[in-house]
Amino acid sequence: MSDVQGGKQYGELKKKQEMILDEVNQEFLTDEDYSEVEELADKLESSKKTFMEMDENNNGELGMMEVKRMMEKLEQAKTHLEIKKMIAEVDSTGRGVITYRDFLIMMLGAKSSVLKLILMFEQKKKEKERPKGPPPKRDLSSLP
Repeated sequence: MSDVQGGKQYGELKKKQEMILDEVNQEFLTDEDYSEVEELADKLESSKKTFMEMDENNNGELGMMEVKRMMEKLEQAKTHLEIKKMIAEVDSTGRGVITYRDFLIMMLGAKSSVLKLILMFEQKKKEKERPKGPPPKRDLSSLP
């Protein structure tokens, strides 16, 4: 991989990666197998953003360490063996990585994997709005 320390080169790399992922999204939008998925375009866009955020080395694949760091960010730390099992569940290439296509099949498919469940849970957790300001006053009678 070329030297992409930041700035313009990094921006160009991210644009290129986004174009490649958009092409895969287009394939899924025209695939009859996924035509009945509700809000498919929104789900694909959300999955693309999640994937790009997780793909730290920008190679278009999620390796073991990237999945491990992502799980740690989600406060779901796993051992290397657990991560290998999670990747093996969705890896269609047999190379021990999750490609974007594998990632979409996992997120859109009916089969539930541990990684999919955790990502879906985190998405729902993000959507909840937390109360603002100080907590309400409570007295002993209101406690369970």
